[in-house]
Amino acid sequence: HSTPRILNLCKTENPNPYLPNTSSSKRGISSAPVNKKMWCLDDFQIGRPLGKGRFGAVYLAREQKSHFILALKVLFKSALEKAQLEHQLRREIEILSHLRHPNILRFYNYFHDRTRVFLMLEYAPRGELYKELQRCKCFDETRTATYMEEISDALIYCHAQRVIHRDIKPENLLLGLRGELKLADFGWSVHAPSLRRTTLCGTTDYLAPEMIDGRPHDENVDVWCVGVLCYECLVGSAPFDAPTRLETFRRIKEVRLVFPVWVPDGAKDLISKILNHTPSLRLPLKEIMEHPWVKCKSRRILPPVHKDVNACGVHNAADSAAM
Repeated sequence: HSTPRILNLCKTENPNPYLPNTSSSKRGISSAPVNKKMWCLDDFQIGRPLGKGRFGAVYLAREQKSHFILALKVLFKSALEKAQLEHQLRREIEILSHLRHPNILRFYNYFHDRTRVFLMLEYAPRGELYKELQRCKCFDETRTATYMEEISDALIYCHAQRVIHRDIKPENLLLGLRGELKLADFGWSVHAPSLRRTTLCGTTDYLAPEMIDGRPHDENVDVWCVGVLCYECLVGSAPFDAPTRLETFRRIKEVRLVFPVWVPDGAKDLISKILNHTPSLRLPLKEIMEHPWVKCKSRRILPPVHKDVNACGVHNAADSAAM
């Protein structure tokens, strides 16, 4: 493979003031063991690009000694500083470093050089849910219900840690080796002891009414997103999609929900109970998992638990992935 240009700098410098100390734990987030090794770019073989974004790119990578396969996210400091997103990166690392769940993309560690920050992330071999949805147009009941169970379980865990994601959408959901859902991209998330925020963030189609109105919001904004996701998986488009942002906002605030005739009654019932204008009246995540349609259609399989660990701190389910 041709070597990406990111291979020319490798020394790990002194800690950057806007990067967190991931060994510290906050009240409400359980502390987790942190690998003390100081990583640098020479520790990895860099493979093909997995994706590109506004602030950098993600590459498939292999740790030299253990051959551990992972995704290496490269972010340019200049771009982050220009967009004033250093604090967002700090928050994302702080939150991700303490989360351990089979349906949340694992964060292993980070390092940086003079111009870039490198995030060591779990590799999700089947890529973005967004691209899979584009390819398939829409998903069947079984697949959609399975995703509903997986994301609800992941969010129950997040909310128990007092973490709100706030930007759930197909682009931020990845697929693991067995096709299991992996919640990723916690850039907009908050560790909120009060669980009350007023910032407008997230993607237009997935914004909850209270966020559009600028009202304080809590973990129920994530529940709203689960309902939007369920609809989009089954139908192939978001429920409040409109030609303009303003019209989309209007439809969301009015909860103008229209189902195509082919959407099954069980799914309609679930989505209608989730997409309630009043946050406290939305179907709780636990009840989403226990909803008759989800219970009947879901084929969720929990991944095996491995006790052996390697240089990056966990067993690698994707060791056989092609570079």
